[in-house]
Amino acid sequence: MDVWILESAEAVAVKAADICADLIQQKPDARLGLATGTTPQALYAELIRRNQLGHLSFSRIETFNLDEYLGVGPQHPQSFQQAMRNSLFAHVDVDPANTHVPAGDSPDPVAEAASYEALIKARGGIDLQILGIGRNGHIGFNEPGSSLGSRTRVKTLSRATLRDNRLGKPDFEAPIMAITMGIATILDAKALLVLATGEAKAAAVAAALEGPLTASCPASAIQLHPDATVILDPAAAADLRLTDYYELVDQARRRLTSR
Repeated sequence: MDVWILESAEAVAVKAADICADLIQQKPDARLGLATGTTPQALYAELIRRNQLGHLSFSRIETFNLDEYLGVGPQHPQSFQQAMRNSLFAHVDVDPANTHVPAGDSPDPVAEAASYEALIKARGGIDLQILGIGRNGHIGFNEPGSSLGSRTRVKTLSRATLRDNRLGKPDFEAPIMAITMGIATILDAKALLVLATGEAKAAAVAAALEGPLTASCPASAIQLHPDATVILDPAAAADLRLTDYYELVDQARRRLTSR
């Protein structure tokens, strides 16, 4: 696990965009796993900026979102499909046919979850999965107690997640269930890019990175991945115990790259 503690949330977004851009330049038809929520918004803004400057193309990129609310169709103003259009898809040269989000309004959500899992596999798997960490340690909508071997499925949301999802949306009653990639599905990605900013995420970040591997903190599963990059601002890193070591690793990295 490669942990970066950068000076600001803005620096986190730029570093994350560098990682995405490096992959896209090496593999123009890469498959990206995307997350909604507030944490990746600055990253998406930076990717849009680079695309509009002509430095980065999404024309051959294929995307797979982590999750979608159950019972919410793609045109619903609070759907994750709509959120991704607003925050990324409508502003870059991605082919809409190559952007995939679980169909939350499917008449058979169990079958939809299985089909989404199969689609990811049929396309060759995800090259880089972008993740945030919920304040209760969830990744995707894998709430505390989720099986570390879980696959894409219907999941009930916790009260804590429902409260967080209603922040700033007083008129939106978030559904209590969603279709989400499972933890094992996430771990199948070739690489993980985990972002966290702000003091509200500090406890969850510490549990995920330095706590035990446990279903009580689903994000701790990233410890199992051989190619996971975690990028934090100082506030999100505040509860880490191994900060001195992460800083030492960063110094060593800089020496190697300066040669």
